[in-house]
Amino acid sequence: MLWMLVTVVPVALTVVLISVFVRGNPVYWTCIFWLRLATYGARYICGVRWRIQGMDNLPSAADSKSAVILLSKHQSTWETFAYPSLMSHPLAYVFKRELIYIPFFGWAIARMDMIHIDRSKRTEAWNKVAAQGKRLAALGHWVIMFPEGTRIARGKKGEYKSGGSRLSIEAGVPVVPIATTSARCWPRKSFLLRPGVVDISIGKPISPVGREPIEMMREVETWIEAEMRRLDPEAYAGEPAAAPARA
Repeated sequence: MLWMLVTVVPVALTVVLISVFVRGNPVYWTCIFWLRLATYGARYICGVRWRIQGMDNLPSAADSKSAVILLSKHQSTWETFAYPSLMSHPLAYVFKRELIYIPFFGWAIARMDMIHIDRSKRTEAWNKVAAQGKRLAALGHWVIMFPEGTRIARGKKGEYKSGGSRLSIEAGVPVVPIATTSARCWPRKSFLLRPGVVDISIGKPISPVGREPIEMMREVETWIEAEMRRLDPEAYAGEPAAAPARA
């Protein structure tokens, strides 16, 4: 945490300064530089390593205009830092706008081309996600969403909302499900990181052609929850099967 605090201040100030003169990739990759500092800081200071399966299910780095919607399990702050560091394309998170008011960190992400929403205004929030998501997909950016909406404790399952599959259908781009066991090393609502390995599994793209949002999200949910049980079986001992996705 001290490493993150010390490094975020100069990087965030650099981002703010750069954004006065230029937008887009220079701002994004400067922010990603700090996320890499955080991710590798967790690795070398706290012993948090990672393994990734299924990277070949994503568009290649050379295919800069192929967009996807990434729909991931959300257990920890770790994956929000790690994913942009590990992916070849710019990512655009959908996140609550309160984050932009956090000193330094929030000031920097406010200058990135992402989608910050007021979750108390659901219709307005969805309209913004749909409009901005389609625009970003047209640029070849990968929009990333957490279908459960918030961080979920290890071995638990939240309610999967169909916003990500709705966006996929409206934008005409596939979704890619992702399972991650990050709570093994960085549990939610904790400042304590534990040494260990985070497993990330990336599923095959799911086409939106001819699909309905709830039915499509149900497929995403089924894959993610089954994969979580394969990756971290001890965390799910005695847990009931996944329930269907809801709108």
